[in-house]
Amino acid sequence: MRLLVVEDEVKTGDYLKQGLSESGFQVSLARNGLDGHHFAMTELFDVIILDVMLPDVSGWRILQSLREANNETPVLFLSARDSVDDRVKGLELGADDYLIKPFAFSEVLARVRTLIRRGGTQKIADILTVADLEIDIPKRKVQRAGKRILLSNKEFNLLELLLRREGEVLPRSLIASQVWDMNFDSDTNVIDVAIRRLRGKIDDEFGVKLIHTVRGMGYKLEAELNEN
Repeated sequence: MRLLVVEDEVKTGDYLKQGLSESGFQVSLARNGLDGHHFAMTELFDVIILDVMLPDVSGWRILQSLREANNETPVLFLSARDSVDDRVKGLELGADDYLIKPFAFSEVLARVRTLIRRGGTQKIADILTVADLEIDIPKRKVQRAGKRILLSNKEFNLLELLLRREGEVLPRSLIASQVWDMNFDSDTNVIDVAIRRLRGKIDDEFGVKLIHTVRGMGYKLEAELNEN
């Protein structure tokens, strides 16, 4: 499940990203309103965690822009503004929940999970399949042809990304930013090593190969009889 955190306080942003990642979510972190707005408008997320008081574009304005664009992704506001009027304003603008800082991480996690269960118009499937491969997102389980496959957290996130974009060639830069939250360095082979390990678990024992290299472009996941 993909989350977007928009938070300009470095410690708070890092704390949320680490905790949510360790809880099994794929987390993108934007440290200002402009980046957060761009992420929210151009990519699909299951929940957006949005700070109200951002230095460039306020959380109020970002949410208003999303709803005007008919983007119904669930939004959880985080804010030190604790007045009833502020909470009412957030909810009236279209927020799904409002949590006051300082907060307990356990409460953030519980509210995020509640919003995911409640779902929205952009609800994303919990179980993804291609050919005889199936991954259960909430349970973090993977199986192929009925055989359970154990993956690390990063391997699972990588496979989920490939599956959600089935048939689409994903450049290494996109994989690096989405799975490792890093800028791609052409001298780094971390993506290729991760793909090789994932192939070893997903493809090596099976006749139909799913993970394919598109030379000079990146990788894609698709059921093909012959490996590229």
